[in-house]
Amino acid sequence: MLRLFFAQRPKHVVLPQRGQKSPRPHLIKRHSLVPRLLASFKPNFVGRSALVSRLSSLVLLLILTACSDLVTPVKSTPEPTEYSFNYWLLQSLYLYEDELPNLPEDGDSVQVLYNALKDPYTRYTPPSKSEAAIIGSTTSMIEGDVGMRYYTNFNLQHPIIIIRVYPESPAGHAGVPRYGYILNANGIELTGERAKVTYDSIVNYSKIVNIQVAYKGDTASYTLVKETIYAPTVFVDTLYDDTAKGYPGIIFITIEGFKPKTADQKNGTYGELKSYLDSTSADKRVRVLDLRGNPGGHISQCLNMADLFVKEGTLSTRHLRSLTADGSSKHATVTVTAKAGDPGETGNYLILANRGSASCSEIFIAAITETTEIPLVGSTTYGKGIGQSMYSTYANGLATITDLEFLTPKGNSYHGIGIIPQYPCDEIGEDCAAKIASKLYGVKIPESEDALAKRHFEQNENYFNIELEGGAIEWGDRL
Repeated sequence: MLRLFFAQRPKHVVLPQRGQKSPRPHLIKRHSLVPRLLASFKPNFVGRSALVSRLSSLVLLLILTACSDLVTPVKSTPEPTEYSFNYWLLQSLYLYEDELPNLPEDGDSVQVLYNALKDPYTRYTPPSKSEAAIIGSTTSMIEGDVGMRYYTNFNLQHPIIIIRVYPESPAGHAGVPRYGYILNANGIELTGERAKVTYDSIVNYSKIVNIQVAYKGDTASYTLVKETIYAPTVFVDTLYDDTAKGYPGIIFITIEGFKPKTADQKNGTYGELKSYLDSTSADKRVRVLDLRGNPGGHISQCLNMADLFVKEGTLSTRHLRSLTADGSSKHATVTVTAKAGDPGETGNYLILANRGSASCSEIFIAAITETTEIPLVGSTTYGKGIGQSMYSTYANGLATITDLEFLTPKGNSYHGIGIIPQYPCDEIGEDCAAKIASKLYGVKIPESEDALAKRHFEQNENYFNIELEGGAIEWGDRL
């Protein structure tokens, strides 16, 4: 889970001298204006971006007034190096302070500096890759794509089967059918074991992709022009439904990440979920919040989404290290509470998770399961109860630093432990969730094991039931 903390870097940054714990504005003479300015910039964790803006404005103001009779520089300070700037960030923010004395104060390689730390989530991204890292963290943007996902079944003559079509994409606008078989692409037949490699190559290197798709006995051709798209992060499927036999079905709401900008470019994953809940408030069927393989994301997103299901009480508590207005380090505790009146506060729900449910997923799960009657089904989650903030560095690199520790609403730590489900599952997750839904809520489901496995091509366990190593999965790797 990541918080963004991007500062407009001043031209001259005052770094700590030997023996100092934190940088101080020692370039300016004492004057009554300065304490008043500093006092006006009291830190506020919730409005951290505003704090950064204020701090940058303060530094700029001091620079602009440096030649006046109010504030006058008394000596110059050399600009920091990228190494010294990152050294200062780590000394000020890194959660595991007992490791900090081991960091070399002087050096040339920033990567060596970060490699000296034990925490695998604290890392440095060089300037050449920082923009892509920010985009990958904050959005579900995919450059040059047609807006489909597929599954391959090499037992079939045409093994590529479309399993997702994004509504706001070339494939969605063209009306490409979900669960169709791709017969050929750009005139090349897609058969045999090389079908996947061939199709991927065509999509990667062709601006226009012409595909022929077979669906329910018919074939149709589609011309898809690749474009930059924002993929959805919330998907809804109804399984185990058969109205003729009185099976109402169970709704699976798959949440794949927690991002501020997705198919809902204004409100992100939270907006996708809230929009669905608002539009289906009259639907009384059982719903499963499926977070299997969800590696996490942004704290504001997962807490706002958890609040959709919680009427009152604490959602999460976090301990953190942060920067004050004058650049020194402080410790703080922040508690987030729920507000009432959201669409998920009524209805019958389950949460389905596995080893791949990590980080922000665990914040979401803990917030709901410890404050409501909604149970957790599946297997124990990954156990990542710490969080990172991203800091823009002096040379436009990106410092991702572990500076947060999370506790559940009841004050429990799950880091390195995971969250244990009330109803463990050793079988296919959907089937297990369906059985628990039947037990808890009385929903009618097919009785035989074969009938339970109703999901069309998505029931293939080689694709859908991999135990993922949570907390280390990047969005791009999952598409």
